Formats: sequence, C-alpha cells, structure tokens
Amino acid sequence: MAIKNKVQLITYPDSLGGNLKSLDHVLNQYFSDAFTGGVHILPPFPSSGDRGFAPLTYLEIEPEFGSWEDIRKIGERFDVLVDLMVNHISQQSPFFQHFLEHGRDSEYADLFITLDKIWPDGEPIQRDIDKMFLRRPLPYSTFITKKDNKEEKVWTTFGKTDPSEQIDLDIKSAQTKALLRAFFENFKRNNIKIVRLDAVGYVIKKLGTSCFFVEPDIYNFLDEIKELADSLDIELLPEVHAHYSIQYRLAEKGYWIYDFILPYRVLDTLVNRNSKALRHYLKTRPHNQFTMLDCHDGIPVKPDMDDLIHTEDARELVKVCVERGANLSLIMSEEHKAADGFDVHQIRCTYYSVLEENDDAYIAARAIQLFTPGIPQVYYVGLLAGENDMERVKATGEGREINRHNYTIEEIESALQTSVVKRQLELIQFRNTYEAFDGEFEVADTDDHKLHMCWKTSDRYCQLSVDLTTYKTVITYQNEDGKLVDYIV
Repeated sequence: MAIKNKVQLITYPDSLGGNLKSLDHVLNQYFSDAFTGGVHILPPFPSSGDRGFAPLTYLEIEPEFGSWEDIRKIGERFDVLVDLMVNHISQQSPFFQHFLEHGRDSEYADLFITLDKIWPDGEPIQRDIDKMFLRRPLPYSTFITKKDNKEEKVWTTFGKTDPSEQIDLDIKSAQTKALLRAFFENFKRNNIKIVRLDAVGYVIKKLGTSCFFVEPDIYNFLDEIKELADSLDIELLPEVHAHYSIQYRLAEKGYWIYDFILPYRVLDTLVNRNSKALRHYLKTRPHNQFTMLDCHDGIPVKPDMDDLIHTEDARELVKVCVERGANLSLIMSEEHKAADGFDVHQIRCTYYSVLEENDDAYIAARAIQLFTPGIPQVYYVGLLAGENDMERVKATGEGREINRHNYTIEEIESALQTSVVKRQLELIQFRNTYEAFDGEFEVADTDDHKLHMCWKTSDRYCQLSVDLTTYKTVITYQNEDGKLVDYIV
C-alpha cells in the first residue's frame, strides 16, 4: 500500500474515551474527515510497563482496551499504524518467563542476548560499556533461573527498574526471526497497514561501537524486515532518535523517517520570533518524513539536534520551557553529553502549554507543521490543545505523564467547543483536501520575523504566511475560479 498524504492521529488506545470501542466512536463521531491519513494507536498489547512499551506479546490485545475485532473495525475506515518494539520484549512475556523457569534448556533461550554472546566468558568489560550509548546505567540485567538457581545476565537496553522490565531480543537468532514473522503475519490478518519499528536503532550489539545504529549491520536488518513487510503489503516507519545525518542516510535508502528536528525548530522560531534557522532547515531536509509537534515522550533535543544548535542557545530555550512548566529527560552516558555538559535529551510538556496557551502561536505552529513536506501526525493531546497535566506527574512520579492526559467523552466534547481546537480542525481539513500539497514545495526568502511556505501544482497554489511579531497566520490560496483568496487561520 502507499501511505496517504493526509493527516494522521496519534493516540493511546485508552486516551480518547477509555478503550478501543470508544476510540472508534470518537473517530467516527467527531473526526471522521480529520484523520483520513490514518490513526497511530500506541501499544494496545498486554504490557508490563512503560505504558505499553514493554509488550508481553503482539498476538493479543490488552483486554482492558478491547480486542483485535475493535482494531479491525477501526481499520475499515482508517489506516491503522501500530508499534513493534523490535529491540525488546517484556520480562513478563511467556517467552522470557519460560527462560527464567528452565534456563538454557528453555526452547526460547536463544531469543535473548546472554552476555556470553557479547563477551566470550560472559563477563562484561567496562571499557566496552563506556563506548555505548546508554539508556540506563548498565546495558544488562541479572536474573536467577529457577531450574538450576543459576545467575544469568541478559542484555537490557531500556528500563527504569533493576532488573529491567524490557528484555532485548537477539535479532541474529532464527527464533527471533520466526517470532517477528509471526507478529507481522498477525498484523496483516488484523488490518494493520503501517508498522513503526520502535527502538530499531538499538538492535545491533557490537563491541567497540556505541551499540546504536551500527552501520552497515543495521541496514542488513532493516532490509530483512522490509522484505517481510513488503510481502504482506505493510509499510514500515523506522523510529530512530539520532544525529540527523543518520536519519538522512536512512531517508536516502528510501525509508520513511521521523522528523524529530521540526518540533524544536518550530518552538525556537515561535519563542524567539526568528525564522532564519527554520527556513534553512525547510530548504534542506528530506521530504520522506513523518512530522509532529509533540508526542508521548517529549520534544527531542539530544542527540537529534546535535551539530544543528549551539548549546548556549539550547540552554536558553530549555530554561524558557522549564519556566513554563516543562520537565526534562536527560542523557545518561557521559560520553554522549555535549562538551560543555549540556545533557537534555527531551523537553517534556504539551506544545500548547509551552507556547503559554497562546492560541495564535499554537495555530501558527500547527500550520507550519501541516505545510512542511511529509505525513503530518497530530498527537491527541495537541489535537485538543491540552495543558500540562501536573497532577498526573505528581501522582505517578513519571515526567512524561505531563503530556499523556486521558480524556473522557465529556472532556473531548468540551475541547471541541474551544476556538483553538476549531481553528486547528479547519487547518487539518484544508491540508487534507487542497490539491496543491501533492505538488512542489518552496520556502521564500523573507525577513527573519516572517515565514512564507508555499505549495503549487499546474492549477493550484497556496502560501502560508506567518508574522512572528504577532503570530498572525494567513493562507492565501487559489480557489476553483482561479482567484487568490486569503484564509485567516
């Protein structure tokens, strides 16, 4: 299938009304024309943590959310995108639990990376670990197998607990290849059209490297997965937080990539009222990208913006965000911090709050995203112009919950009455229906306090004009009579 050049929604399975049935209702009742590009349902599978990102299996749907039948029903009207955490699976999965029960005699033992697969004697060497891009203090966890009461160290890239809830898969193993095939075939049976390969940058473990996006090995793995996905008519979206040059190399090889640069660039443009850096970026970026403003994690900073920003400028922007209620995710590995110690991985907040609930600034941000080449994804909190959920952060101790509010139907209906949400939906409708977005894109050279972006075909033309001094946003477009009409967003 071809990915539609229309707007997509990103949501948790339980964030718009409480479950998948309510999500289907909300989509059809309130947003039937808004998300004609599809809906990205964040992990609806049984999971032991990380709000779905520690899946036990991909063959089942968490009963609290609903069933595969609900997914298939949504898929009748909307192209459904789901995540596959291709790097890891839950400690509570039947596969790893069998390994804990039976040790090396388990039929699933080869799914996992015991440390003797990395170091010949199974003993980790610190100087090797020091080179790695770490997401936790050590890249492995220690378990005791029940059969022989033996200590086993297995690779765990992610996880806040010790031992980790997320156990890495050995992608070299024939067992892992067979398991991934089973997952993809199940997706096909259940009307899944796009699969996001979450954490794919970490799948290669190789001594002497950062163990992150190890080339060329990573491409061999991606080519294998793409061959499988192509055979099932499923599109792939690799998710890689990395130096932009890595993303660009992926794009050159024909893969869709995530535009993790745009959220920071747009925020910087609006806060500092200067379009210079954004204009340069829009002229040089690949077009085969999925775009966003905010998501379930945060606004990416390091490593996504490395060599694109000066850390002193980034510190100032981060300071503004924190003053406006944001919290921060930090880089763990000393080696991957900036030379001056700058260590911000992501800025966690709602995009509406970080723009001080300024409707005009927020609409300008969304308009810029929708005019940027690529497939726009709108996060559900951003769709409803949600504010920072400080109570949820305090209750859970999880900083990312600031932007993960669960909406009741009443809250959704209330948000739909606000001017900013109505304006945003009108923008989305324009992006979905105006023909010029399938044409050629251009960024005009303007003063730094302005931004002009335009699309044109042989018989259609539209230009977005943003005045950064006032945040006034105007779309000038050619109507069916060939006349230019101003649409004040």
